[in-house]
Order: sequence, then C-alpha cells, then structure tokens
Amino acid sequence: MRKITISLSPGSIGVKATQEQAIEFAHYYGFEAVEPYGEPMAAMEPAQIRELAAGVRAKRLVWGAAGLTVEYRKDQATFEAGMARFPAVAKALATAGVTRVSTWLMAASDELTYLQNMRQHAARLRAIAQVCKDNGQRFGLEYVGPKTLWTSRRYPFIHTMAEAKDLIAEIGTGNVGFVLDSWHWQMAGEGAAELKTLRNEDIVSIDLNDAPAGVPADQQIDSKRELPLATGVLDVKTFLNTLNGLGCDAPARCEPFNAALRALPPEQALAKVADAMKRAMALIG
Repeated sequence: MRKITISLSPGSIGVKATQEQAIEFAHYYGFEAVEPYGEPMAAMEPAQIRELAAGVRAKRLVWGAAGLTVEYRKDQATFEAGMARFPAVAKALATAGVTRVSTWLMAASDELTYLQNMRQHAARLRAIAQVCKDNGQRFGLEYVGPKTLWTSRRYPFIHTMAEAKDLIAEIGTGNVGFVLDSWHWQMAGEGAAELKTLRNEDIVSIDLNDAPAGVPADQQIDSKRELPLATGVLDVKTFLNTLNGLGCDAPARCEPFNAALRALPPEQALAKVADAMKRAMALIG
C-alpha cells in the first residue's frame, strides 16, 4: 500500500557520517533509503561508484534525494563556481543510479524585490535543472512557509505551493518538482486540497517532522521542530495519506531541527528517528 520510502539523511538529524557509514546506519536501523553524497562521489572513479551502488542494493536499500551542491542564493561568482563543478557531481550521481536532487528556497530578501528574485531564481535554477535533466535526474524545490521567516527581511519571496508552481513554470525544463515538508506545508496554511493538485512525478522528496505545542502558527520558528508525531501539532496523517493516494514513491527523511535530538549519541538519535518515521508511516492506510 505504501511506495514512499523511509530515507536516512544523517545531517538532517545531526549525525555525522561518511557515505559508507550512512549506508551501514540505514541498513542497521531499518531505513529503506539513504541520502547520496554528490561531492564525495564526484571524487571517485566510476568503478568505485558502481561498487558503492551495488552495496546499497545488496542491503535492499534505494537512494534517497541528493542535496544540491551549488550555492545559488549568493553572488554570481559563487553561483558560477558551483555550476562549474556541478556537471561532474550530477554525472557521478547518475553513475550511482541517483535520480533525485533537492534544494530549498529562501523566503525573503533584503536586496531583491519579489520580481527581481523570481527572475534570478528562474535563471539560476533553470541552469541547474538542465544539468540534472541531462543526467536523468528530477530536481526538487522546497518552499519555506513560516511567517516568521518570510517577514524577516525587507522583501518577502516564495513561501507557498502556488508561488513555487509559478517558479517551476518559469524554469520550464520539465523535470522540476517539489520537496514537500510537512512543517512548511501546514505553516503555509495548506491542506489536502493543495496536495491533491500534484501528481506523483511532481514530488521529488518529502521531509517529515512535527511542531512545538502551544505556539501559534504565525510564531513558529523554522529552526525549532520536533520528531514526527511528537506533539500532534502537524497533521502528518492527512499529509502522508494524501501523498500516498497520489501514488507517491518519493523518499521521506526526518528533518526535526531539534537541539535535544542533536545532543544524543548517534546510536540513540538514529534509533529514535527510525522509530518515529516507522510510526508515522504506519498511519498510511
């Protein structure tokens, strides 16, 4: 009944791990997918990459979404430096069989108006998306929903699904979709209706978490979250069941930004995250 996979992204839960360690952790703690690391793969020979991918398959894991290695939010020189390296990264990921790359959108700017920011995002992300497309990869964008963030700078930018759809249309490469985060989805004031406007191919990856209790939505802080189902503030059941109803087969990682979790020894953090993610997936059906 479920095609969504439980994916381990060590960095998102405060665990430091090499690619090989991440694969071992994913297997040992019962995850179903693991984040691929683009930059280290780009430093490997193709035969080494294929051997690494074979090890993933041998452990009955699949690849999750790779994080974007290009810093596109800063100045042009920084963007161009990242783009110079990116084709090699995307090619290495493709050699490993990775088909998903993801990033997030900053929801405000002190320098660029909404239109200026849209133009810059469309141009830069189009270049990134084309490299992904050339390597058989879908490119996911995560809109960031909390009011505390999009009002934190002079000019608000994209912070809803509808606005992100406009950006995706402007990019126009045909391989760009969403990173859907349960926290941002609810903080943007969205529900099942918005999710139902999507198709499976529009959903590149998923982030799962919960929100602190007793804090109004317009006062929630992006960097303070909880493990899935910890408080029940987020409607994770509706979120996951709606996506499942679309036939969604995206990898779902835990992204709680939780100081207490990050303070735990890695083994305890991994066990807690695996348990929370499994309990969340049990809500599907």
